Amino acid sequence: MQLLRKLEIQSKTKVIEFLNSQSVGRMATIDAKGYPQIIPMNFVYINADETNVDLQCMVRSDAIYMHSHPVGEKLNNIKNNPQIGFEVDQHICFLPSYYFHPSDASQADTLYISVVIKGNASIVEDNREKTKALNALMKKYQKEEGYETLNPHMQSVKEVTVIKIVPKEMHGKYKIGQHWTPVYRLKIARKILQREGNEKAKSILETMGIEISSDSSLKIKEEPVM
Repeated sequence: MQLLRKLEIQSKTKVIEFLNSQSVGRMATIDAKGYPQIIPMNFVYINADETNVDLQCMVRSDAIYMHSHPVGEKLNNIKNNPQIGFEVDQHICFLPSYYFHPSDASQADTLYISVVIKGNASIVEDNREKTKALNALMKKYQKEEGYETLNPHMQSVKEVTVIKIVPKEMHGKYKIGQHWTPVYRLKIARKILQREGNEKAKSILETMGIEISSDSSLKIKEEPVM
């Protein structure tokens, strides 16, 4: 049980930071025949505790927002059953079995981060809330700006559909080396560097809190705690 605890993301702030660092989330709705329909979606997570006064009047709890074509099966599913699942993950690195054992294939592993959410979805009708959600999406995906801020009176805002998910349960798991001792973490990091090469290994090891020096030596920069 202690190991499982180590694999859980304990910080809500870290969960939100991870979610908004990722481009794609997967929303699962239930169709008319009772089957789950899973759709990849662009999204933004808005933390109600940190929103400005103007938005707080509309967002009284944390919410995930995404835009959608105004007609489609997922919208019909939401109207019939608002209970949904939402998942976001990041594959960090595959760890070959020979890192851990010379011949036992069952020792292969993966470094990853994932968040699973259960909640209720709805279609946003208020144009002010739609505008805030769409501007938050633009801020996330087009960081370089180069666009005019949307406002509630624009026809494009009125025409687009915005889906809102209010989380009821949210669980995060991660395995980025936090369950290993520092010495063992560096040992595996050297194997990753050898297999993946400097360029690819740099981002992997950075996630693990390990820095590659100019002479290719490795050192722990920070503990990979979420």
